Amino acid sequence: MATVSIYDQNKKQVGERELADAVFNTEVKEYLLHDMVRYQLAARRQGSAATKNRSAVKGGGKKPYRQKGTGNARQGTIRAPHFVGGGAAFGPSPRSYAFKLNRKVKKAALCSALSARFQAEKLVVVNELVMDEINTKSFNQLIKRFELEGTLIVIDQADSKVELSARNLKNVKVLRAAGVNVFDILKYPNLLLTDAAVSEIEGALEK
Repeated sequence: MATVSIYDQNKKQVGERELADAVFNTEVKEYLLHDMVRYQLAARRQGSAATKNRSAVKGGGKKPYRQKGTGNARQGTIRAPHFVGGGAAFGPSPRSYAFKLNRKVKKAALCSALSARFQAEKLVVVNELVMDEINTKSFNQLIKRFELEGTLIVIDQADSKVELSARNLKNVKVLRAAGVNVFDILKYPNLLLTDAAVSEIEGALEK
């Protein structure tokens, strides 16, 4: 099994742990990462673009003139698409861009993303992340201590002091282990996890 060093918040090594190869040291399949990123971005799209068709435009209930005898082409309503002020033809309507992706594909894609960070030596594990108070400056010093520019931080459970301390830092994001995802892992070049978060991720992905 792959092993990784565990550090404290002062960047002193305090131990090692084995990582599950099926989660952190599997083959990186780029096509799975591509599919998963497309899936996530498509699900985020609002799909709220809309135009009024001829049935939604106000007015035009009366036939503009009689069917025959005027010399003009027959017309049923002045709100048809070819009239000024008429409804749009084939315009966009609210829709969902989401598409289906199998659960096994999602799981394999997440394992590939985690493995890519481990194999590139961009994965750091700390024994814990504890803040005595909400302090952005102190948290920024911790990030600089590990020389991590652009970092996704994964903690095992909600911690308002950690999450609020990191909120205003550029290129830093804190996620709970339950919400770790492929898009954010790939967006940030470095990955920092707590030891408890590693256990939770392995527990979820090894099932």
